Formats: sequence, C-alpha cells, structure tokens
Amino acid sequence: MYRVLIYLLSIVLANVITAKFAPLDLGLFIIPYGTLFIGLTLVMRDMVQNKYGRVRTYMWIVVALALSAITSHLLGDALWVVFASTLSFIISETTDTEIYTRFNIPFVKRVMYSGVIAGFLDSSVFVVIGIGPLGLGYVPWSLVPYAVAGQWVAKALMQLIVAGGIRHFVMKMGIYEPNITDYEQSSNIRAHTAD
Repeated sequence: MYRVLIYLLSIVLANVITAKFAPLDLGLFIIPYGTLFIGLTLVMRDMVQNKYGRVRTYMWIVVALALSAITSHLLGDALWVVFASTLSFIISETTDTEIYTRFNIPFVKRVMYSGVIAGFLDSSVFVVIGIGPLGLGYVPWSLVPYAVAGQWVAKALMQLIVAGGIRHFVMKMGIYEPNITDYEQSSNIRAHTAD
C-alpha cells in the first residue's frame, strides 16, 4: 500500500509546489518545480500497476484524478487550469498505463518508453490548454515549444532517476518484484545455462 500512498502524495505535492513557487527559468525553458514530482508520479503509477495490475491501477488513477482536481481547486488555481490539469492527467496516466502494459522489457526501459510519451502528452496538453494560448494566455505560441520541452525533459530525467533508483534498491535488497527482477533473473538463468 506504500506505493499507492507515494503515488497519491506525489500528485498532491506536485500541485502544492507548482502553486507556491515560481517556475524555474532556464533561459528559454520554463519548468514548474512541481514537474519534478510528475516524473515520480508516472514511475509510482507503474509500481502500482506492478503490484495491483492494470484494472486496479485505473481505480487508483480515478482516486488520484479526484485528489488532484480537489487540491488544485483548493489552492486557488483558475478553473481553466484545473480543467487543463485534469485533462492532461487523464490523457497521460491512461497513455502510461496502456504503453506500460504492452511492453515486456526491463523495468527502466519500460518506464521510460511509457513515461516519455505520457510526459510529453501531459506537458503539451497542460501548457497549450491551461497556461498557453488556448487557456489563460500566460505562455504565447512562440514560447509554447520551450515550455513543453522544459517540462518534458524534467519529467523524463526524474523518471529515469527514480526508476533506476527503485530497480537498484530492489535488486540490492534481493526483493522479488515482478517486472523488475523477473527480467534480470531470466537473463541470469539463460547465462548460466549457456555455460
């Protein structure tokens, strides 16, 4: 159950940190600090799926969606931002779940393939519809690619760091975790039988 709690908490933290702190400005790239927690959220969603399966994961996504919308509203976000956040969340979490389900490859690669696409969709939808030209207009069309790219790269890097850290921890501790240790164990078995 700890992975569900971390998943839900990371969503709340992403909303709170984004609302309370000005975005990180790296030249042309604009990265809300909460973006770093979205990378964690996508990996933890994968960990929830490892434990509970695809169908039950969708139940937790619905809980997370409601929690995200309520948190965003309570923090005083404009209704349009709450809508964009909710829409981007639905699209990215569904995409992540469906891609993650279809790959049978090592954990870190599986997380990256599903997360890179989900992170791009999350960033694009939120920037364009929430804070961009179709939403509140904070980001003009000329800066949309930079705002999307900044968020997307930050999410992808966080996913890689978190997924690699989880895999390293699980393997180091000798903990059995489906989709993390299975591939490693089957590779070791094949290597030993080839000798």
